[in-house]
Amino acid sequence: MSKKRKKRNARQPTGGVNTKITNTGYSDGAASRSRQALRGYNPMKSSPRADIDANLSTLRNRSSDMYINSPIGASAINTNRANVIGAGLQVIPKIDYKLLGMTADEAKAWQRHTQREFSLWADSVQCDLYKKHSFYDMQDIAYLSYLVDGDAWAAIKYRKPAPGGLYSTRVQLFEASRVCNPGAMQAYSNTDSMTVECYNPKTNNRIINGVEIDADGAVVAYWIANRVPYDPTNNSQALRWSRVEAFGRRTGRPLVLQISHEERPEQYRGVPYLAPAIEVLKQISRYTNAELSAAIIKSFFTLFFTSSGTTNDLGDVLSETYGPGEQIDPDDLRHVEIGPGTLNLLPSGVDVKAIDGSRTQSTFEAFTNSLIAQIGASLGIPSEVLMNRFQSSYSAARGALLQAAAMFRTRRIWFARDFCQPVYEAWLTEAVAIGRIKAPGFGVDPLITKAWTGANWYGPVMGMLDPVKEVNGAALRVKYGFSTAEREAAELTGTNYDDNVDQIAAERAVWANKGMQYPKADNTDTGDSSSGGGDIG
Repeated sequence: MSKKRKKRNARQPTGGVNTKITNTGYSDGAASRSRQALRGYNPMKSSPRADIDANLSTLRNRSSDMYINSPIGASAINTNRANVIGAGLQVIPKIDYKLLGMTADEAKAWQRHTQREFSLWADSVQCDLYKKHSFYDMQDIAYLSYLVDGDAWAAIKYRKPAPGGLYSTRVQLFEASRVCNPGAMQAYSNTDSMTVECYNPKTNNRIINGVEIDADGAVVAYWIANRVPYDPTNNSQALRWSRVEAFGRRTGRPLVLQISHEERPEQYRGVPYLAPAIEVLKQISRYTNAELSAAIIKSFFTLFFTSSGTTNDLGDVLSETYGPGEQIDPDDLRHVEIGPGTLNLLPSGVDVKAIDGSRTQSTFEAFTNSLIAQIGASLGIPSEVLMNRFQSSYSAARGALLQAAAMFRTRRIWFARDFCQPVYEAWLTEAVAIGRIKAPGFGVDPLITKAWTGANWYGPVMGMLDPVKEVNGAALRVKYGFSTAEREAAELTGTNYDDNVDQIAAERAVWANKGMQYPKADNTDTGDSSSGGGDIG
């Protein structure tokens, strides 16, 4: 007798047609294509060439317009300039004297001598190829170009020293639009083009928006036009492109400086600083202009003259006012004057109605302030700093300043690394070569050369809401080794610590010679944390 086998359901294959697929991860969230809010939202991220280079001309044009014609856009740019560059970043040489086998005193003497020599070159217009600006003025121009155009450009060149001069090193600033593909469409029209890449037939290297790269993607040269490509005022000078190698063949030092901060791999050109906020900036500008125009129109005191209909002709009524024999026309009502204490006799049957000039703008400020806060967040600047308006508490205002200072400090490091330090190293190389500065081993061993070229760059100081608290904090940082007196002097007051000490010593000597005790104020060693001030003796 055979046993009945229990019937079992057949196992469904994993890849069968009846398998129900369940969405996972972002499928029902940010990546959903069925939700009502996201159904028509299908942006596409492509290559840096398609996303950035193909749109760069439009971005630059709009960024420039926002800087020129938008108060908020101009504030964002100028606030950056004032806090990152100010009157110019000052160099303080900082060599690795231990590696160089020097004492601290010898290193300090070398650094002060080098700083004087650099000022001799940087303070003069002889450092500028165009002989118009000092090195510190060129910093401001380069940084402004970097913000507006996305990147700024400079070439290091050498010319015969001017009469009375010592150095041949020159810096040439030029427009970002001059770096472009030879024969590109953007060179002849103010429009973007999807043709952002071409080839160098001699090297077979790719050229992306004026930047030539080799098979590894490394930058090897730049293609620079002899003038701004699209220039309606300059049609007589034919466009020509020059291929300039990025680095010297013998020294390896940069010959062309690109001041930019790329955000994506394989990105070779920078994006204007205002790009994330251009649309909102334009809409705020339009809204503000509309409100301003409406307020001006409403401020006009408008009168309408109406007839009660008791006469057949308004001209007949006016004739009673203007007198017989006078040519009457309804347009003659323009002779009716409106002013302080002015009386006008109107004919019978003519009435005057005025338009209400009042206008309510209760939502304008709150709405625009909300948008300005969003713009500031996208640009890394708190709205209080962006608008230069501090109306909240001390702690909130200081928090806004500290947040902005962190962003400004980061951009200062970028700019010094891209522009100031390479220029300083090019100058120092010449100074050593002509014997103005002694630096044994410079240019022979890369490690020794780097030890000689070390430098710190300091810019404008952050505003102090409460100087006493700021100075006490700086003193405590120095006291417990969290910072140095040199750094605190540069960041608090923008001065040189060694110069300050020398001047203070001279002032103390004057007090001592006159039999007076020099004032002393120190809040860090009182031993009483509740005390608001120190002893004055």
